[in-house]
Amino acid sequence: MTEDSKEGATPQPDNRHAAAGPHPTQQIPAVQPGQPDQAYPHSGYVPQQPPKPPSIWQQRVSSNPTQPFPGPESGPEYTQPSFAPPVPPGGPYPGAAFGAQPQPEPARRPVRTGLVVGAVALALVSGGVGGAVGSLVTRSDNGRAVVTNALDAPKPNVSNVTNAPAGSTQAVAQKVLPSVVMIKVASSRAQGEGSGVVLSSDGLILTNNHVASGGGANARMEVAFADGTTAPATLVGADPVSDLAVIKVQGKDGLTPIELGTSSNLAVGQSVIAIGSPLGLAGTVTTGIVSALNRPVSTNGEGTPSQVQPVIDAIQTDAAINPGNSGGALVDGNGKLIGINTAIASLGGEATGQQSGSIGLGFAIPVDQARRVADELIKTGHATYAQIGIKLRPQDTAARVLEATPDGPASKAGIPAGSIITKVDSRTIDSGDALIAAVRSHQPGDKVKITYTDEQGNNPKTVEVTLSGAPADGGR
Repeated sequence: MTEDSKEGATPQPDNRHAAAGPHPTQQIPAVQPGQPDQAYPHSGYVPQQPPKPPSIWQQRVSSNPTQPFPGPESGPEYTQPSFAPPVPPGGPYPGAAFGAQPQPEPARRPVRTGLVVGAVALALVSGGVGGAVGSLVTRSDNGRAVVTNALDAPKPNVSNVTNAPAGSTQAVAQKVLPSVVMIKVASSRAQGEGSGVVLSSDGLILTNNHVASGGGANARMEVAFADGTTAPATLVGADPVSDLAVIKVQGKDGLTPIELGTSSNLAVGQSVIAIGSPLGLAGTVTTGIVSALNRPVSTNGEGTPSQVQPVIDAIQTDAAINPGNSGGALVDGNGKLIGINTAIASLGGEATGQQSGSIGLGFAIPVDQARRVADELIKTGHATYAQIGIKLRPQDTAARVLEATPDGPASKAGIPAGSIITKVDSRTIDSGDALIAAVRSHQPGDKVKITYTDEQGNNPKTVEVTLSGAPADGGR
């Protein structure tokens, strides 16, 4: 398929690796009217009387935008928000400041006093009942209370690992964690981390192209496994269009390959589990659901040829996916791989030079597409993708055919320039990106039914089109 370059806001890939902390997942700037308010405003806070102690904590992730990749020593930082100034002696909180002097009791308000007295009375009644019952149990023959201590109890002989219920998140995590790895990439110009999944016992690893290519040419790759061991790795093949790559670990065998599922029968609302290395925290497990299917997500990954528009036909999930999750696993309730986590939407952290985390909008490459691409990369070192043979503008809100390639699939099926494609099989097409994603979700040689209208959106027609193939490294 061919298309013009896309204008406007596009998702940012995991190749920026800029903030301190681990390898970032691609971030897709969400279209928002203006900048969001700060979540926890406390800087410069002047308390009113009476002051109230803070009830929330702020977590912030340290960032260093001057560093293209986060350093491996970086990690999350937790800071306590600024508290209000100390209460002077005699303030509304007795004893709040050391040296406070007793103050005359303020005049009681009848309503407030009633509430306080009621609470105290309830406490006294409850305490009386508890004391009475306790005296029957804990008093010895001589009337003295018998003291018990939880620290004196023996340690229970319980195995939380073996007791994991089948199908639970715990059981799935135990099954999948040995098959998920952290990938460290370093070169003279950048360094960072991402994730990957084990494909073969002798060290084939599937990850994102923007992870494997993030360090540029001649970058060094090291894979860290769940058992704490590490090994160097080399690139087998990469596909910028699907944002997938396969690497090979050196000197390792006996690894646990992940079990591949299918993405063809996924349902919105079903439970999923994401596993990866967000912010360098290897083996992190998060849960969520399938939020949507067939989401056209446009990304611009590291090493992507300028003439190729990378558009992913993605699974959307609300499982927490953060920078460093790229290339990690999205699995179903049986621990089978259904997607490769690759991108997140953000609220504009790029504009402020700060790294954004999960806002519940994560995207994964469907496993059916990942399986085909990985197999081609292993066998030939490159991948192919399907094309329909038209020129269009991806950013358009309608898939308008600007030109049909002579002797291309669309031209042979009689789809004229100026027509608007509205469906691929039963899937509704409402943008140029949606058409690209739908076509590339198929294999070259697949037959699909294309529904199109004239320029005014009238006179719908449906024709059968046999998709052709094009190499991902520049063919159009």
